[in-house]
Amino acid sequence: MVTRLYTHPIFLEHITPPGHPERPDRLRAIERVLDDEAFAALDRAEAPEGDEATILYAHPEQFVARVRAAIPDTGIARIDADTTASPKSWQAAVTAIGAANAAVDDVFERRADNVFVAARPPGHHAEKTTSMGFCLFNTAAIAARYAQRKHGAERVAIVDWDVHHGNGTQDIFWDDPSVLYCSTHQMPLYPGTGARSETGAGNIVNAPLAPRTGSDMFRDAFLSRVLPALDNFAPDLIIISAGFDAHHRDPLAEINLTEDDFDWATGQLIECAGRHSGNRLVSLLEGGYDLQGLAFSVAAHVGRLMKG
Repeated sequence: MVTRLYTHPIFLEHITPPGHPERPDRLRAIERVLDDEAFAALDRAEAPEGDEATILYAHPEQFVARVRAAIPDTGIARIDADTTASPKSWQAAVTAIGAANAAVDDVFERRADNVFVAARPPGHHAEKTTSMGFCLFNTAAIAARYAQRKHGAERVAIVDWDVHHGNGTQDIFWDDPSVLYCSTHQMPLYPGTGARSETGAGNIVNAPLAPRTGSDMFRDAFLSRVLPALDNFAPDLIIISAGFDAHHRDPLAEINLTEDDFDWATGQLIECAGRHSGNRLVSLLEGGYDLQGLAFSVAAHVGRLMKG
């Protein structure tokens, strides 16, 4: 298996206020853990700057212009109660999109079997016309549309194991049966969406988890809801919204997973990609706010991607 890693120094320049959980140190923790010799075979590449036109695959032009106008020349601008932008945030967000789209190119053009994109800001809370939850644009949604437009993918699956429900991804694909969205997440918790009854056009599969849930219930949700939906859908590409804030150390939630659970879930999706998607799998970093829990979980995730 060839696993590629995309990252870029610009992601460290998306500055958030002191004490904000979505901070540059998250990527520094990931960089340190992936510097270990166990990851010597990882194919590392600098993320390319994205084509801004691809943002319109998931967001209307007026909204994109509004986000651009909100980027400050100096200091930090507040987008909503917990979402901010700094002078380099636009470039960081566009480069995150460029990395995700390049990852899609890599797996369709056989330069890699799977790709992990270590980027920020995250994306899965960004709705069609709303930036929120630390997210400016919905990178996973743009990448899914890019796979359809550039590579003719008929069916794209997005699997989101971030502890917070990806309301933005659900919003964008609510009535689009060509994209399957599956989410495991704590409920109740921000942003308040993600009930099992929210099914869209039959393409939305939510598996909410009660607070203090551990490995058994998480794995059962995968085995009973997520994996059967994927097998029934038979995607041409699997995109993971890979948040690691369901780790038991994370300060923003109450799910008690370990890095072994992320290793296991990654393995399940690799097997699914092997059955349906020609091994094509792209993983995009979302949440994860305890630096040790994040680093260990990413190490387990990327290690499993490399093993296949």
